[in-house]
Amino acid sequence: MRTPLPSLVQAMANQVPFSKVRGSPAVQALVLVVEDEPQMRRMLVSALASFGYRSLHVGLKGGPLTRAVGHEPDLVVVDVSHPDVDGVGLTTRLRGWTSAPILALLGQGRERERNELLDAGASDYLVKPFATSDLLGRVRVWLRQVTHARSPHVPTQTPAQRLVIDRERRALVVEGREVHLTPLECKLLLALARSPGRAMTDSQLQEELWGPGEAPRAQYLRAQVRQLRQKIEADPSHPRHLLTEPGGAYRLKLG
Repeated sequence: MRTPLPSLVQAMANQVPFSKVRGSPAVQALVLVVEDEPQMRRMLVSALASFGYRSLHVGLKGGPLTRAVGHEPDLVVVDVSHPDVDGVGLTTRLRGWTSAPILALLGQGRERERNELLDAGASDYLVKPFATSDLLGRVRVWLRQVTHARSPHVPTQTPAQRLVIDRERRALVVEGREVHLTPLECKLLLALARSPGRAMTDSQLQEELWGPGEAPRAQYLRAQVRQLRQKIEADPSHPRHLLTEPGGAYRLKLG
C-alpha cells in the first residue's frame, strides 16, 4: 500500500537527527535524506558525514517529511526504489516545496521511471546498486551548482569564454568548467542550440523533449528551463542566455 501523498509534507516533527560534522555548521551543506530502509539510510548518512556534510534524515512510513519545511536543505536525496512508494508523486511534492536539487535513487528494473521523475522535478538519478564514490560525486556536482547559483557576483567574461556547448560529447562548459546536465536538460539545451537566437514555443520544445502526440507538459518544461538557468546563468533571475520571449517562447542567446 502506498504512503498517502498528502502526509508527505506534513509529518517530520518527530525525527530530525543530524549527523556529526567537522567544522562550523554555518558553512556546511545540509542534505535531506528521505529513506525508509535503515541500512541504506545509515550508509547515506555516513557517506555524507565523511565529507563534512550535515544530514537530516527521515523515512516515509507513518507520515514523515514535516519538520524539513523549516530547514531549507541544499540538496535532497530520495530513495524511490521501494515498490510501495509513489516516486513520481513524492518527487512532485518535494519540488513544490523546495528549489534544491533532487537526486533520486532508482531500483534496478525501474529505470523506465527516470524520465517521469525528471519531468516531475528530479534533477538527477542513480540506479541501485551504486558505488559510494558515484553518490558523492553527484552530491558534490549539485552542491557546487547550488554554491555557484548563490554567488553574489561572477566576473564578466566574453560569451565565447562563458558558455561552450560540446555537441559531440553532449557536454556544457560554463566559465571553463564542465557542468553536469541531466538527459532532459541536455535535450532542451541542444534543441535551443540548433537555432541560437531563434525563439521556440512551448509546444515546439515539448515535442523535442517528449515527442509528438504526448500530453501537454508545460509545467515540467518550465521546471527544466528553471534548472538549466541555474547552471548557465550568472544571475538566473536576470538571464542573459536562456531568455523568455513574449507569449512564453524561449530563446538561447550565445553572443
